[in-house]
Amino acid sequence: MNELDRFRIDGRVVVIPGGTGGIGMRLAEAFVDVGAQVVLVGRSAEHLKEAEEGVNANGKVSSVVADVTKGREAEEAIHQVMVAHGRVDVLVNCVGGGAGSALYPAEEYPESEWDRIVDLNLRSALLATQPAVRAMVSGGRGGRILNISSVRGQLGISLGYSAYVAAKGALNALTRQWATEWAKHGIRVNAISPTFVATQQVAALLADPDFRARLESRIPLGRVGQTDDLVGAALLLCSDASAFVTGQILTIDGGLTATQ
Repeated sequence: MNELDRFRIDGRVVVIPGGTGGIGMRLAEAFVDVGAQVVLVGRSAEHLKEAEEGVNANGKVSSVVADVTKGREAEEAIHQVMVAHGRVDVLVNCVGGGAGSALYPAEEYPESEWDRIVDLNLRSALLATQPAVRAMVSGGRGGRILNISSVRGQLGISLGYSAYVAAKGALNALTRQWATEWAKHGIRVNAISPTFVATQQVAALLADPDFRARLESRIPLGRVGQTDDLVGAALLLCSDASAFVTGQILTIDGGLTATQ
């Protein structure tokens, strides 16, 4: 046996809510390369079409329009995947972010903004995962859930991130809880927890040389993360290469949390 074959997921169906973002698109490319059929889920048909074309996977990528912060739309998205492909094997929860657009002192954090950020980073994972897991259980083949968390689920920051850190911390806790509950079905649940990753969503922040220099000075490896840096961990945790790994949060941060 070629040991690298453990990382292949030929014939499996990977669903990626938030698949139009920089992380989601890069992971879609990687999953296609190891044999998967990928379904991107997002709110904008236009952005989904661009993402499909960007991945350029010769028919191995399709998409479903849905807002997975809404239960009915999340249910319908998984239903459409089942109609088209008859199975769900891997769910990668990539919806999230928005922290930089909602910075408020903790004692004054607006309820409306709290709801928006928590819905984006926590509710989206809950509502997408529930129907996906029901499909996995009914299929009887087990499955994989990968949550995209953040080091902010472990570390506070003096920038008014209350809702974001609360959501990511709760996502880490849910990762452990789901892993415990669904192990009996052969469903493994893990998360990856990156520090700052250079995507279009944060391009304006990284364009500020002072901001970037301060950020990089705190990371032992001396740079921000790239979407490529998440690929190896995602392939590990979504393939049989990690068959005995569940309930874990793998930190991908250039050594940042080692210094805290």
